[in-house]
Amino acid sequence: QVQVVESGGGLVQAGGSLRLSCTASGLTFDAYCMGWFRQAPGKEREGISSISWSGLNTHYADSVKGRFTISRDNAKKAVYLQMDSLKPEDTAMYYCAAQSQSLCSITAPVEFWGQGTQVTVSS
Repeated sequence: QVQVVESGGGLVQAGGSLRLSCTASGLTFDAYCMGWFRQAPGKEREGISSISWSGLNTHYADSVKGRFTISRDNAKKAVYLQMDSLKPEDTAMYYCAAQSQSLCSITAPVEFWGQGTQVTVSS
């Protein structure tokens, strides 16, 4: 059974940082593109970052480019999202996902979702 589990969310002041972690089990981790998505109240879920199986190719939505950094550790079956210079508009539920490697990007099809971790940025 595939499990994708996020952690690291919380409450932070604007300008602060958080690091989200995601671990996956029950799948061949390094066969997947991994991505981070978020959904704010009343808004659609959006892809914000993805990373290829090797870690060599990364993609970012314009809204987070230059502030967020995605990375992965295949030995630990983990993917991370370092979030710096956080803004109140970054407040959302953040989801980790295993995506199709052949189309690795923030719009790549998602095969497995995590349950999400809440990030709240206060002004």
